Amino acid sequence: MKVKIVFDSKTGNVKRFVAKLPFDDIEQIDDMTTVDKPFVLITYTTGFGDLSPRTRVFLEKNHEQLQGVAASGNRIWGDRFARSADTIANMYNVPVLHKFELSGTSRDVDAFLQGVNSIGTSAKMDPVKQ
Repeated sequence: MKVKIVFDSKTGNVKRFVAKLPFDDIEQIDDMTTVDKPFVLITYTTGFGDLSPRTRVFLEKNHEQLQGVAASGNRIWGDRFARSADTIANMYNVPVLHKFELSGTSRDVDAFLQGVNSIGTSAKMDPVKQ
């Protein structure tokens, strides 16, 4: 089974992170996005550790297929760093695959890919052929 990556980006950090991923089934969410197959969500943290309203609405409609979550944040927020991932993981009983600062590094990409692989063979992603 293939897993789709969906993402929400406000400042462009998550969008820049997603652009580094070696997959072609990637979609940025909007108010109308519906996903009918397994997916991994990459989002950002806003305010004092909250998830964005767009992410919240998207998950209310699409959480049944959610396989895992990753989030961007800024370490200046201490224990609130990328907290949206923890919130989503707790709400929907899925693993936090990775937390990265701003748009992430190549190490963050590697860690995220390891996280995706850890969710099991039923949720493997097919990378773009290199």
